[in-house]
Amino acid sequence: MSDTPFGFGLPPEEPDDGDEGKKKDQQSGGGQGPANPFGFGGLPGAGGFGGPGADNPFAAMFGSLNPTDLGAAFQQLGQMLSYEGGPVNWDMAKQIARQTVSQGTADGTKDASVGPAERTAVEEAVRLADLWLDDATSLPSGAGSAVAWSRAEWVEATLPAWKELVDPVAERVGTAMGDVLPEEMQAMAGPLIGMMRSMGGAMFGTQIGQAVGVLAGEVVGSTDIGLPLGPAGKAALLPVNIETFGKDLGVPKEEVRLYLALREAAHQRLFAHVPWLRSHLFGAVEGYARGIKVDTAKLEDVVGQFDPQNPEQLQDALQQGMFQPEDTPEQKAALARLETALALVEGWVDAVVHAAAKPRLSSADALRETLRRRRASGGPAEQTFATLIGLELRPRRLRDASRLWASLTDARGVDGRDALWAHPDMLPTATDLDDPDGFVHREQIDFSELDKMLGEAAGGSTGKADLKKDDKSNDDDKGDGTE
Repeated sequence: MSDTPFGFGLPPEEPDDGDEGKKKDQQSGGGQGPANPFGFGGLPGAGGFGGPGADNPFAAMFGSLNPTDLGAAFQQLGQMLSYEGGPVNWDMAKQIARQTVSQGTADGTKDASVGPAERTAVEEAVRLADLWLDDATSLPSGAGSAVAWSRAEWVEATLPAWKELVDPVAERVGTAMGDVLPEEMQAMAGPLIGMMRSMGGAMFGTQIGQAVGVLAGEVVGSTDIGLPLGPAGKAALLPVNIETFGKDLGVPKEEVRLYLALREAAHQRLFAHVPWLRSHLFGAVEGYARGIKVDTAKLEDVVGQFDPQNPEQLQDALQQGMFQPEDTPEQKAALARLETALALVEGWVDAVVHAAAKPRLSSADALRETLRRRRASGGPAEQTFATLIGLELRPRRLRDASRLWASLTDARGVDGRDALWAHPDMLPTATDLDDPDGFVHREQIDFSELDKMLGEAAGGSTGKADLKKDDKSNDDDKGDGTE
C-alpha cells in the first residue's frame, strides 16, 4: 500500500489456474499490479495500448486476452469514463474491495462464510464481555446485538462510514480539477473536465477499494481504528481474522476471542452513551479535509497539456503527490485535535478492558501488549487511515492516554473518570497527555452545576423583571385610587 494519500495502486487481479493465470501474472508484474492503474499507453492506432508487458494494466489486458476478458476490460473502462456521481466512484470501490477480499491474505488465508457455531461463540463472548465491563465502567452496555462477520460482510457494513470519512478529502480534489481552467474556458472544455473528474472518481475508488479490502483481511472487529465503522449498537467480530491473530500467541482461542470481544463491547459502550463523540471525530476529519490544498500550478500544467489519447498523464500527476496536504499551522492544529481525540478513545478502551480482564484472564497482559505493539508498528488501522485521508495516528499518544485514564481511575474512581465524557471541553488535551498528573489533580468544572447556575441566573433576571412589572402595576393601582 502506498504511504502517500491516494497513491492509486492497481487492485490485485482475480486468481486464475493453469497457464492463463501464469501468463497474466507475468504480464502484471508478479501479481502486485503495475504502478499505473489507468495508463492506456496510447490508442490502438498508435501502437496498440503499449503492447504486451507494458507498465500499465490495459497493456496487460489487451496483450493476449480472450473475447470474454476483453469484454470485461472494456466494461471496466466504460464504467470509469461514464461515472457521474460524487468525488469517489463507490461502486468501483466496493467491487474492488470485494475482489481483494476474495483473493485472501498474503498468508494464504481465505475468506469464508461464518457458520452457526462461530456465530454462537461470538454472541456468547460479547455477552460475557458486557458482564465483565459492568464492573469496569459506569457506562451501560451499548451492544444491542452481537454479530459474526466474514470479511466480505465487514466491507459491506463499513463502506458507508468510509464514504463519510473519505468524501470530504476527495471533494477537495474534484473541485480543484474543475477550477484550474479560466471560467471562460470551462464551458468549452466541459467534456474534458467531465472525463477528468470521472477518471478521478475511478482512481479514488480503486485506491480506497483496495485499501479497504486489505484492511478487511486484518481487522478483528468493527472498531479497530477507534472509529465506529459499523452500524450503531452492533458489536461485530470476524472469526477468520481472530483465528489468524491468535495463531502464534500460545493463548487459548477462547481467551483471545473474549479479550477482543471486551474491546469491541467497550467501544460500543462509549459510542452509544457519549452522543456527541461520533460527530466530534468525523467532524475533526472533515475539518482536516477543509485544509487540504492542491498544487494548482502543477494541475494547470497537466490540464494545459492534457491529451485525451494519453490519459495516463493525469495518473502520473496524481502519483507525484499533487494532492498532498499543505503543512500549515491550521492543518497541524486540526491533525492534533483528531489524533488526540482518537488517542483518548483508544486509551480509555485499553484501560477499561485491562481492568475487566486482568483479574479474570491469565493472558490479559500478553494480549494487551500484543495489541499495543500491533498498533505501534503501523498496523492496518494507521496505515489505511494514512493512505486514504492523509492522517496518521501517533501510537505514542495511545499509551499516554491509557496511563492518564488509569490514573484518573485511581484518583477519582470509575464514576469520576467516566464523567469526563459528559462534555468535550472536559476531556484532556494533548498538553494534558504530556502532564497526566497535573490534569488528574486539577480542579474540574462541573458542567451540570454550571448549567444549573446559568439557569438560576436566567430565572433570577426574569424574577427581577417580573418584580418591577408588579411594582409598576401597584403604582398604577395607587394612582387610580388617588384620582
